Amino acid sequence: MSADAVRAAVLGAGSWGTAYGKVLADAGCEVKVWARRPELAESLNATRENGDYLPGVRLPDRLTATADHEEALSGADLVILAVPSQSLRANLEHWVDALGDDSTLVSLAKGVELGTHKRMTEVIVEVTGVPAGRVAVVSGPNLAKEIASEQPAATVVASTDTARAELLQRASTTWYLRPYTNSDVVGCELGGAVKNVIALAAGMAEGMGFGDNTKASLITRGLAETARLGVALGADPLTFAGLAGLGDLVATCTSPLSRNRTLGERLGRGETLEQAVAHTKQTAEGVKSCLSISELAAAAGVEMPITEQVVQVCHEGIAPAVAMKYLMRREPKPERRS
Repeated sequence: MSADAVRAAVLGAGSWGTAYGKVLADAGCEVKVWARRPELAESLNATRENGDYLPGVRLPDRLTATADHEEALSGADLVILAVPSQSLRANLEHWVDALGDDSTLVSLAKGVELGTHKRMTEVIVEVTGVPAGRVAVVSGPNLAKEIASEQPAATVVASTDTARAELLQRASTTWYLRPYTNSDVVGCELGGAVKNVIALAAGMAEGMGFGDNTKASLITRGLAETARLGVALGADPLTFAGLAGLGDLVATCTSPLSRNRTLGERLGRGETLEQAVAHTKQTAEGVKSCLSISELAAAAGVEMPITEQVVQVCHEGIAPAVAMKYLMRREPKPERRS
């Protein structure tokens, strides 16, 4: 199936959902975006932009919006799930009866569910009952504002079904976005989830006034603990050296466009979590995911010291400076473990 024959439903009209919908439309797909608020859908159709999340970005004519999920899902070959990770299950339970019999379900969410410790594809399979091969993931260094502005970037589309991954690849290929396929769904999802937690730590370091050595150390050791968790859960370690691992981690830890880095920076400057969250208009996934990722790691017997200290700062009231001292005073170890 060529991209111009593909119909896509994007469920979620936030910044990344809208930007990815634009990608699909620019690639030739017919795109229907579902917005929770009817007034946002009406505004998007009337003005051809999402003024709430991507002001100034003109949306293609192939992209339209609706507040009716059944209308969005009707005839969709690709169903793009673009809601925050902790609300995916509840939303999907509401949408499941309108899903097509053979549509490919695509997760844009980057998180691990609280309570169940499930990755987003596991939540999708559990709620819908579809085979795992019908589910795909998009992950990589894809800051929504830059993608929407058509700045060149690459991403990963991952599925255990090669044909579905290649369909999604074709449907997402534009002159400004280059997707690569990958069969390692576990690795791609964990890379996307854990990088938000490490970005909180990198932001704290920035807020405390530390320089590039500190941030580079956090990024590198953060990648090490992400890979340890991934390998313990069956991921390919090479995934973490790619776009869904290192690429996404670097972008999220260094860009001022990153919600998690920005929130972490506020924490590093001395704001409480409540104050920092109040200044963040969109969801910083790492704040909640650090809890579920830390619990997942403990269950797998994997050490994740940076993640553990992010939990301490965000949910136990520990000062970022105290967390940094703890990390620096840990027992010396070899960089690589046999």
